[in-house]
Amino acid sequence: MKKMSKKSTRKLSADAIAEMADNGKNISKFFSNSGTMKSPIQRVNVDFTETMLEELDSIADELNISRQAVIKTYLRQALDQHYIAKSKVS
Repeated sequence: MKKMSKKSTRKLSADAIAEMADNGKNISKFFSNSGTMKSPIQRVNVDFTETMLEELDSIADELNISRQAVIKTYLRQALDQHYIAKSKVS
């Protein structure tokens, strides 16, 4: 007796879906519209003293994360504190 083939439920790679789109195929079934839009990333250059870089690297090693992650985390905390302080004054 032959096995009946079920419709494939395997997930396609992003490259495979992109190729389908390039070929003019409808790819809307691959999107749920349940995600959130992310703001585009913009790169900036910031100058740090050698001492400050050493401190950042030390913290990054201690937390086992990248220097960039330390900078982003601390900057987010500083911005949050700024807004909290500003709201208390108003």
